[in-house]
Amino acid sequence: MVLPNMAAANVSQYVGAHGFNSTSTTACAASNNAIGEALQIIRHGIADVMFTGGAEAGISQLGLAGFAVMRALSTRNEEPQRASRPFDAHRDGFVPSEGAGVLVLEEMARAQSRGATILCELVGFGATSDAGHLVQPQETGASAARAMSDALNNAGLTPADISYINAHGTSTPLNDAVETTAIKLLLKDRVYQVPISSTKSMIGHSLGASGALEAIACVQTITHQVIHPTVNYEWPDPECDLDYVRNQSRDAKVDVVLSNAFGFGGQNACLVFRPFEP
Repeated sequence: MVLPNMAAANVSQYVGAHGFNSTSTTACAASNNAIGEALQIIRHGIADVMFTGGAEAGISQLGLAGFAVMRALSTRNEEPQRASRPFDAHRDGFVPSEGAGVLVLEEMARAQSRGATILCELVGFGATSDAGHLVQPQETGASAARAMSDALNNAGLTPADISYINAHGTSTPLNDAVETTAIKLLLKDRVYQVPISSTKSMIGHSLGASGALEAIACVQTITHQVIHPTVNYEWPDPECDLDYVRNQSRDAKVDVVLSNAFGFGGQNACLVFRPFEP
């Protein structure tokens, strides 16, 4: 009942899937690691279809107590609907949530041959480790920036190609500042031209499932050409001075999306999506 791989094992038994089966347990980066690994499995010809994503039901007395001791949680209990406020100067911690998301990845030629509805392409994956503190991100942002750069390189793209970044954006003081620093390292002189938003501002932080939910948000962004906002952004923070799509969704031409996930343990995992081009 507690082994991390049992969720995937049960899905395998239910659908009769006999191929590659594994579980990523890299904290808040787990879904992105799982999706990225599934991409590589298809690219290497080990499988032509993969079910991939993440699930988390971590709200429990023990789990909340641990995060509370770390002072990672928001204490804006009098205004819970306004508590998750990534990149806002008055952010004070993340709001825990639960959820699950699954993507079907399929080798393109196979999907086309059966007439599948292809929503977009997953084209890049990059992962690094801070090799530093167990819970605090690397303050320079260098390792996170490298994960983003590696994902773009893996996709055969450059920072100049990015249309939108779906941020990790947890609403903790340190993460949001470090992520902003890392994005500046990546984008350099384009940094104020690329819109960025945090899905967690609206649905909270579902830990290991967050990357899968945000991957789905990225697919929807490409499908509908609408960038969802970072809600509850009221007070600008001098350390977080980028375009966070404040409070209102935005119509935009979105060609390349970068999705970030940074987990405890210094785990960084980034994905790149783009529209499907027959």
